[in-house]
Amino acid sequence: MLFPSKHDHPDRTVIAISTAMIKHVSRYRVVTYDNLLEHCRKRDISVDYLFAQALSLLYVLGLVEYLPKADSFEWVGSPAT
Repeated sequence: MLFPSKHDHPDRTVIAISTAMIKHVSRYRVVTYDNLLEHCRKRDISVDYLFAQALSLLYVLGLVEYLPKADSFEWVGSPAT
């Protein structure tokens, strides 16, 4: 769920998972898909259904770029203008 409601756990929302992804990808600059998924799983066990949505949010905002040959995500740092 993109917008949390009062019934959602704060750590189990797209925004919370996206924040964890931002911290990890900005630290390492280039992260493989599997590494990013494993990092998010360590943070919360029920992240599987939110992972793709959170990753899509970062891509749409222009914060990460996908590198298909390496199956990795690269930190862009700020939205493209």
